[in-house]
Amino acid sequence: MAEAKTTITDQSPADFIAGVEPERRREEALVLDALFRKVTAEQPVMWGPSIIGYGQYRTTYASGRDVHWMRTGFSPRKAKHSLYLMGGYCDELTGQRRDALLAKLGKYSTGKSCLYINKLADVDMAVLEEMLRNDWDAMARLYPE
Repeated sequence: MAEAKTTITDQSPADFIAGVEPERRREEALVLDALFRKVTAEQPVMWGPSIIGYGQYRTTYASGRDVHWMRTGFSPRKAKHSLYLMGGYCDELTGQRRDALLAKLGKYSTGKSCLYINKLADVDMAVLEEMLRNDWDAMARLYPE
């Protein structure tokens, strides 16, 4: 079976954030890092060259594929911040709660398990924190350590 392309690296999340451009994106990455640390009580690690992850879990899909991935995280991409919110993807009830919170969040777009935010000023940070907490709690329930 093929190895995962995105795995934990030795790169320092602080060093990665220090190199994020432009400056506004770097400053917002620091805000997101503080928020993720507050919600998860985890120290971040780098997954691949550009994803900052908090916590991790292992599972095996019905196909037999083994997965080792972060419980949550983000990447300060050039165009938008990508937030990886696994709980709403893995748990229907958490997904429904997320949908209700998205109505209050502000300006965003979504992918399958990603939330894309252009700039933090576009969103309600208290709503974002609640979304992160719900997702984190769902992942802890679904994939206990």
